[in-house]
Amino acid sequence: MTSQRLYYQNAYTTRFEATIVERVRDEDQTAVILDHTYFYPTSGGQPHDMGTLNNIAVHNVTIREKDAAVLHWLDTTDLWQNEVSGHVNWARRFDHMQQHTGQHILSQAFIQVAQAETVGFHLSDNTLTIDLHSSQLNPNQVEEAEYLANQIIWQNRPVHIRSVTMAQAKELPLRKLPPVRQGNLRLIEIDKFDLSACGGTHVRHSGEVGIIKIVKLERQNNQLRVEFACGQRALNDYRLKNSIVNQLSAELTTGADEIVTSVQRSKEENKENRRRLKKQQEQLLFFEAKTLIEQAKMVGKTAVVTRVFGEDEIDPGQMRVLGNHLTQNDHVVALLGLAANKSQLLFCRSNDAPGEMNQLIKPALQILGSAAGGGSAVMAQGGGPGTDQERVQQAIDKAERLLIGQIR
Repeated sequence: MTSQRLYYQNAYTTRFEATIVERVRDEDQTAVILDHTYFYPTSGGQPHDMGTLNNIAVHNVTIREKDAAVLHWLDTTDLWQNEVSGHVNWARRFDHMQQHTGQHILSQAFIQVAQAETVGFHLSDNTLTIDLHSSQLNPNQVEEAEYLANQIIWQNRPVHIRSVTMAQAKELPLRKLPPVRQGNLRLIEIDKFDLSACGGTHVRHSGEVGIIKIVKLERQNNQLRVEFACGQRALNDYRLKNSIVNQLSAELTTGADEIVTSVQRSKEENKENRRRLKKQQEQLLFFEAKTLIEQAKMVGKTAVVTRVFGEDEIDPGQMRVLGNHLTQNDHVVALLGLAANKSQLLFCRSNDAPGEMNQLIKPALQILGSAAGGGSAVMAQGGGPGTDQERVQQAIDKAERLLIGQIR
């Protein structure tokens, strides 16, 4: 049982009376088929309408594959009346009308400016994109297409809807002829500008689209994805970005036209500051290594350095740098630990020092409750769950006892 799709003729009707002709049960949901409907089902790249039937929410509208019936999905099984009052959510409907009509206009604009055909279209609640069969468009062509599209909008051209046979369609200057199919084609014409086959909902005059603004370009192989916004979405996008620009202007104490330059200058300054900081940190770690060797426990000729750091003192990368500074000296073994959200152990030695670091690391890691580590005789490391400095010190002490046994 199919139903009449009245949105084809009139996308502006949002309230209507209808009769339920079939119910479809799916667990705790019910879908109803009406004798006629103004609810648009998901199809052709356009999302479905939402609204109510007898004040019960319609949360999805789909097309049944076997007979093309329109299914109105409800979050209930309690709609027993056959006569229903339908209410289509106008804000959502009009948004889709603006976006879809805007897509027709922008697609034709890209053809006229750059001979770039639209090969893909996607409209969601948050984004609107077309895929162009060209990745070579330059910025001027994109701006020209956007300008042309907005001129067509502001000329407030009529949008005509008509139905033709496939034979008639082949004689018309359609932007793209759909695959051969049975039945008539529904054509949407933006007066003297674009003619295409489409089953979606559209505004009556191009001026209702309001404005088209391209917001993002993304090249994908031999195609260009164009993300844009029409009408209210374009206004929302402008409000967001204008707010960001104003905040940045206040933070950077500069005009809007100087924000990019100011940010680039700040990035360069930060890069230079990070370079200087890294150099200073390395110098501090060099002196830290010198101090630790002076305080090291001597086991024969070997200086055994042990140290446990807190998370606010050093990070794993810096601990490796420190280990490298330590082992640049002769006869040094370093047993280093870090107590943080993830505990770390680093055992290393100079080439002329005794000891097998890979034999020390696993017993130490067991004290931390981990077996994730390993390495060579010269350097071994591993990590465990977060713990305190006392537990990490116990692991270091265990490794130190084993090391002394190896040396002796």
